[in-house]
Amino acid sequence: MAIADVADPAQVQAAFDEARSARGPVAILVNNAGCRESAPFSRTSLELWQRMLSVNLTGTFLCTQAALPDMLAAGWGRVVNVASTAGQKGYAYASAYAAAKHGVIGLTRSLALETARAGVTVNAVCPGYTDTELLRASVARIVERTGRSVEAARAELAAANPQRRLVQPEEVADAVLWLCGTAAAAVNGQSVSVCGGEVM
Repeated sequence: MAIADVADPAQVQAAFDEARSARGPVAILVNNAGCRESAPFSRTSLELWQRMLSVNLTGTFLCTQAALPDMLAAGWGRVVNVASTAGQKGYAYASAYAAAKHGVIGLTRSLALETARAGVTVNAVCPGYTDTELLRASVARIVERTGRSVEAARAELAAANPQRRLVQPEEVADAVLWLCGTAAAAVNGQSVSVCGGEVM
């Protein structure tokens, strides 16, 4: 299994070359690498801004460019970009992350139009706050900055979901899996929200 920095073109190409050698042409790509940092806009440094764009948006671009030729040659493929509800509506104190995820959704829509007649679909899955390592890091930052308890910080994030709970990783994975199958052949260019109704 190849491990790569998705923001590094050479590492991405090497990882895809290794994957092709082991498994053959790429038919399904799930762009799931991501990072999230928060700061008020006035304290968002250029370095933070570029870090959010390079991993969340440029990484999606580079991996898709590496995989798409195989799909076009085969006349079939699935690209699923894991975006965020932040890319659908924005979040305060996360302007760089939200901008990157808005970019992922724009890339998804544009590429879906380009590949619509080639047997390739391109969609995004947009989770709300999901119980992952990324969320646990956010909770730790909230606790550190505000002095709230872990339980209070988790409850605050869960309150964004009308179901008043955190999304489970398996729920996001199920949406991705469905988009990768033949039953979703007519679903293209969509941003599928997995968030309990936070975005409608």
